[in-house]
Amino acid sequence: MNARYLYIAFQTIVIKEVTRFARIWQQTVLPPVITTSLYFVIFGNLIGPRIGEMQGFNYMDFIVPGLILMAVITNSYANVASSFYSAKFQRSIEEILVSPTPSWLILAGYISGGVARGICVGFVVSLVSLFFSELEVHNFVVLISVVILTSILFSLAGFTNGMLARSFDDVSIIPTFVLTPLTYLGGIFYSVKLLPEFWQNVSLGNPILYMINAFRYGFLGITDINLAWSYFIIVMFIVVLFSINLILLARGHGIRT
Repeated sequence: MNARYLYIAFQTIVIKEVTRFARIWQQTVLPPVITTSLYFVIFGNLIGPRIGEMQGFNYMDFIVPGLILMAVITNSYANVASSFYSAKFQRSIEEILVSPTPSWLILAGYISGGVARGICVGFVVSLVSLFFSELEVHNFVVLISVVILTSILFSLAGFTNGMLARSFDDVSIIPTFVLTPLTYLGGIFYSVKLLPEFWQNVSLGNPILYMINAFRYGFLGITDINLAWSYFIIVMFIVVLFSINLILLARGHGIRT
């Protein structure tokens, strides 16, 4: 199979995925921006002054990185999970599977679409945050690398959800009962160092904690978690989920009957 075919196949999937969420931006981009803006107003402007500083920073400045990354996480995940399950439900995914397109390329195409939506929403939320905070970038390389890796990770997780889901309800169960609690308990609104030692140790089992702290380091230069360890956790989960999804695609799990 030549490189030109692979490029065309990859490009086609990516264009389809990007066009899908861009066409209905009122449902895919606008809601998370409005929701995050409410967080800025309520937690930053109203509650923040009562809390004071967090690790030497204004409370609003402290929570902004976490809120931006939360928008990236939820939208990367939701885009791939809903898109792939819809393709299964409509049986249009079979057209791709019967083509000579390799599984890894199909996966890469869907993941790229999720990353595109996650970064798009994250960028818009970042622009909105400038109305509430005067953030400065401490380390641009860390900032960009973490947001891209995190978006890839949760796009992969969304693909797994889409593969295993048997109904539209299954697509929403994981974000509601797993993703949302882990995100809120991932250190967006507080430093993990404020917790008692027992709960600090429990929090270390939350992978989102590592991502938010690494992303916050990119903005503020502070982190509760060793930066190298954060990168290791993110990359490890990416490798594991990528491998799982390739196996599921190869077996046609939830697709072939």
